[in-house]
Amino acid sequence: MKSASKKTAPRQQSHAGFARALLCIAPLALAGCSVFSPIPQNRGSLIEKDDYSQLVPGTSTRNDVTDLLGSPTAHATFDDNTWIYISMVTVPQPLGFPRVTKQNVLVLAFDNGGVLRRMDTLHRKNGYNVGMVGETTPTPGTKINVLQQLLGNVGRYNPMSNMGSTFGGTQGPLGAGVGTGHGGTGNSVP
Repeated sequence: MKSASKKTAPRQQSHAGFARALLCIAPLALAGCSVFSPIPQNRGSLIEKDDYSQLVPGTSTRNDVTDLLGSPTAHATFDDNTWIYISMVTVPQPLGFPRVTKQNVLVLAFDNGGVLRRMDTLHRKNGYNVGMVGETTPTPGTKINVLQQLLGNVGRYNPMSNMGSTFGGTQGPLGAGVGTGHGGTGNSVP
């Protein structure tokens, strides 16, 4: 019985030491995980409600808007009198697209005289999820058949193009051109 207890005592001590080390290291490891948490990224025009609350439809002009908010993120496609300011906050996701946590869109409509007539604020809940199509658009000329492969190389290969060096020309390893060896001339092996 005594010999059996002597064999288990060192093993129990090693397990106890491992458990203590694990208890000391685990909190440090978990605290280190917060260091690597993703940092939110601001994208677009960073416009807060305080900024655009100073705009008054009917009295504010394009110059007032530019002074307060800067230039717009975009104009409407067929209407230069509609200015769009887009801002969003995203958080990077591992192995994926960034996740949008906050999104604001400010749409300003001006009349032809440049006076602000309408101001709409849209949020993330007003958006639509658009599914991406997994198909690819074919590019013309990228698919070739066997006949095009055979005839495509006709005229590209010229067996006599490097023959000058064999008969004392100025190119190639035995020619007088720049190459390996002594000044590029003679029969030298690199």
